[in-house]
Amino acid sequence: MRPPLRAVAALAATAALVTGCSSGDDWSQPHPEPTAVGTLAQGFVPSPSLAPEATTTPRPGSWDGVHPSEDYRVVLLTTGDDRPTRALVKAVENWGEEEHVDLRTVAADNPHDFIPSIGEAMEMRPDLIVSAGNDLIDPLAMVTPNHLSQPFLVVGAELAEPTGNVTAVDWSGASFRGEGLGASSAYDPASFTPERCAAAIRAGVAAVLNDLTGIVIWLDKV
Repeated sequence: MRPPLRAVAALAATAALVTGCSSGDDWSQPHPEPTAVGTLAQGFVPSPSLAPEATTTPRPGSWDGVHPSEDYRVVLLTTGDDRPTRALVKAVENWGEEEHVDLRTVAADNPHDFIPSIGEAMEMRPDLIVSAGNDLIDPLAMVTPNHLSQPFLVVGAELAEPTGNVTAVDWSGASFRGEGLGASSAYDPASFTPERCAAAIRAGVAAVLNDLTGIVIWLDKV
């Protein structure tokens, strides 16, 4: 069911934490469509036309030359205070500062907030919504197919059946896919290292900016 976006917008004052280098900008005003600054190195993907839901293992560092264009508007959608989620959130925040991204955060405090918080993030009309926290996977699976024009990036997990607007960055120690199955037997919180989490946000954004969406980027080699 399509979430009531206008209704949940009223939650913005209490559910969102606003951060970022230019958070005072009015996102209600249009701005140029974001583009990739720089190019992907050889070995990022085997083909520029990957099949939907395909998994690709890029060569480490092949995404390093890609940066977002000026005034990239990103919402970090997050829930949970576990170590892996904190590591992902920190990596996204560091990336936002380094790339001068206009980064804002919507934090969902309990299960009743998950879908309204997704709706709130979409209501802000960002260029990209980045999700961190396993508990958001099933709610995202419900909402994202109904909003195909909104790009999503899931870091440290993936949707079982993503639509073309959902890109994921995952690895064997993460690999949470929702659907009530819980974490896989290979789940390893220690695998959420600062280096891997930093690679996850950079590789994922590089893919989105190059229209390589609806796929899973596998980072076991990082």
